[in-house]
Amino acid sequence: MESAEIRRRWLSFFEERGHTAVPSASLIADDPTLLLVPAGMVPFKPYFLGEVKPPAPRVTSVQKCVRTPDIEEVGKTTRHGTFFQMCGNFSFGDYFKEGAIQLAWDALTNSVEDGGYGLDPERLWITVYLDDDEAEAIWRDRIGVPAERIQRLGKKDNFWSMGVPGPCGPCSEINYDRGPEFGVEGGPAVNDERYVEIWNLVFMQYERGAGDGKEDFPILGDLPSKNIDTGLGLERLAMILQGVQNMYETDTLRVVMDKATELTGVRYGADHGTDVSLRVVADHIRTSVMLIGDGVTPGNEGRGYVLRRIMRRAIRNMRLLGATGTVVKDLTGVVIDTMGEQYPELITDRGRIETVALAEEAAFLKALKGGTNILETAVTETKAAGGRVLAGDKAFLLHDTWGFPIDLTLEMAAEQGLSVDEDGFRRLMQEQRDKAKADARAKKTGHADLSAYREVADASGATEFTGYTSVAGESTIVGLLVDGVPSPAATEGDEVEVVLDRTPFYAEGGGQLADTGRIRLDTGAVIEVRDVQKPVPGVHVHKGVVQVGEVTVGAPVLASIDATRRRAIARAHSATHLTHQALRDALGPTAAQAGSENSPGRFRFDFGSPAAVPGTVLTDVEQKINEVLSRELDVQAEVMSIDEAKKQGAIAEFGEKYGERVRVVTIGDFSKELCGGTHVHNTAQLGLVKLLGESSIGSGVRRIEALVGVDAYNFLAKEHTVVAQLQELVKGRPEELPEKIAGMLGKLKDAEKEIEKFRAEKVLAAAAGLVESAQDVRGVALVTGQVPDGTSADDLRKLVLDVRGRIQGGRPAVVALFTTAGGRPLTVIATNEAARERGFKAGDLVRAAAKTLGGGGGGKPDVAQGGGTNPAAIGDAVAAVERLVTETA
Repeated sequence: MESAEIRRRWLSFFEERGHTAVPSASLIADDPTLLLVPAGMVPFKPYFLGEVKPPAPRVTSVQKCVRTPDIEEVGKTTRHGTFFQMCGNFSFGDYFKEGAIQLAWDALTNSVEDGGYGLDPERLWITVYLDDDEAEAIWRDRIGVPAERIQRLGKKDNFWSMGVPGPCGPCSEINYDRGPEFGVEGGPAVNDERYVEIWNLVFMQYERGAGDGKEDFPILGDLPSKNIDTGLGLERLAMILQGVQNMYETDTLRVVMDKATELTGVRYGADHGTDVSLRVVADHIRTSVMLIGDGVTPGNEGRGYVLRRIMRRAIRNMRLLGATGTVVKDLTGVVIDTMGEQYPELITDRGRIETVALAEEAAFLKALKGGTNILETAVTETKAAGGRVLAGDKAFLLHDTWGFPIDLTLEMAAEQGLSVDEDGFRRLMQEQRDKAKADARAKKTGHADLSAYREVADASGATEFTGYTSVAGESTIVGLLVDGVPSPAATEGDEVEVVLDRTPFYAEGGGQLADTGRIRLDTGAVIEVRDVQKPVPGVHVHKGVVQVGEVTVGAPVLASIDATRRRAIARAHSATHLTHQALRDALGPTAAQAGSENSPGRFRFDFGSPAAVPGTVLTDVEQKINEVLSRELDVQAEVMSIDEAKKQGAIAEFGEKYGERVRVVTIGDFSKELCGGTHVHNTAQLGLVKLLGESSIGSGVRRIEALVGVDAYNFLAKEHTVVAQLQELVKGRPEELPEKIAGMLGKLKDAEKEIEKFRAEKVLAAAAGLVESAQDVRGVALVTGQVPDGTSADDLRKLVLDVRGRIQGGRPAVVALFTTAGGRPLTVIATNEAARERGFKAGDLVRAAAKTLGGGGGGKPDVAQGGGTNPAAIGDAVAAVERLVTETA
């Protein structure tokens, strides 16, 4: 039975039994504590916590999941993988243990003709929690499983919680006996290779307290309602139904390995080492396609780093298998064709997925070539010094300059018998982050525990947003936090977080910045609102400072936003929609939105593109946008079902989570997008849009920055002033400026060449004198010295080679010259063939000199270059070279 049929049959089985089938959520987790969805129940977490009402009492899904903690084990064993599909059925206060157990047994053992999977009941073993007599009784008495095939296990194996205080409960696992060829008898308590777990039934009936680990926490009591959360691993069931040894031999992974075999000529099963690489490629390429399909793009942070890491591991393993050209297009194509039957959006989005993947492959192959040379040099230097640990600054250089994920450096160093100073690397990474940006992450959730916001939501319900139609309105304070702690009142100067029952304030989301403004009480108290966030679904948290008076929970208020700022943001947001559509018209559907920020009077728009957008295309896009403005198109918003929105062709943003009802913003006949933000009423209100330019922000992702309205006009006015000043300087009309300035720059470049030629001649003139100063060290001509400060590296290299060439008579010659450039010492050392035959290598000499200078260096045996940080040590470096030459001679 193919994987696509397993998935279809699962959903059909449970729909026929009263469950509402919901589509898989995006792999991008809608949870600030998670980067990616690691388990099938994650999208349902708000329902289990009581934050949101579930769509139905019975639900079923097949959820895409990604887990990467054990990524280094992928391929080495056949049990570890990064992407998997979790089939689940869920009950929210409806059926409980008996219902869940009966459904699971029927699904597994009913015949294929009756809609089940047709497993042999005699090969199914059950585990239950230690004291769960009820579950054991149901399995034994109601289902008929013999007592000898039911085993009891402890908290570690058969008790589930989220790892934090909240819902928890015992679980019961269904295991399949694969037969004596997989190990000894004794059930899952003895051998989990033979008795493989395929389905876990979690009975959520208790509330747990705080504690560490899987076992050390107290049970506080029963939950108000009992819930069911089950998970069946689709890949594990496919392994059994397809009669293969492991998940890598199932239909959706084996085809990827077969393609990798075709591209490299390596046969699966012939060698353990190549088998590991083939499994890594199959797993990682499939995961990469699924992540890119859900809107993740390669990067150096967060989920972008996860994608980059697994893509680069896959590409490097293809290199280890012998691939020499590009391979990603062929491999991703196989995944899209195979997984597309289950997820048709992969086929629809093939162009964008391939574009992102190919751009990352090209970037990594370039980095791999340069970075490998750097790593090999660092490994050689470490081993030569007797070290076994690669320095953290070397790993940082590889990451920062060449884009080597630290995991790749660890792997490649281990292959050479070295470990890596990970602590040193991470310290340098943290220092870089601290310098590059301030930590703004606390902004999203403030300082409060999320439970404080949930308590407000439970007591008062969701905040009603009135900001689509009004900029001010009466409301009531239903929640108040001071320094992150719930409080009945706050006084002047307090930093507060305020929850209102209704609000005109837009909470940051969908790329649109939050509103600012004021909340006024009848008593004269005033809160200045600086930010608005939604830390839990449906709750607007207004963050600000009490400027005057005392604020209390339950007080009536007048909430008013900064309307001028809101209008400027609305213009930017509408302009973003126009830019998105104009780019898609110019570049095709691969120019999909990858992020945005709409600020007062300006916006930035991120989109997929494998290369820079030509200036002419950008000009055409800008012209098209402004032509739309002149058409005075109406902007309308309508709420409809997600299916209806898709039928109408509305564009959805990657990474955004949408419910069953969505808001669609339509701009005339030009643009239609799913959007919850605020907009202008007519395109004429934008006035003018000026695109400032575009740049790369990551592999396959570009960013456009632009100005709107008055800000765009002010920019053009400044440009006009600059043009007028240039006209005055060069005495020409505006259209003549490019030609005249180009001519001036050409003359300047010619003058610089003449100066460079003169400087080089002056440096080389010193060659004859240096040759005459050569020392004779046991038959070796040794030339050392310091040339004038400011000599460039190129000129120093030319001088060293010229001096070496002037030493006649076949004498062994070593030339080592030093200078100071930009306040840093620099050295170039060269040897002739006769000297190299005597054992003199320029690279060894440079390393000795550079170490004295407080730096490093390297190169070939005939010529090498190095530098350092201490110019005052040049004399000592010269002495070090002379000493080493004397010892070698």
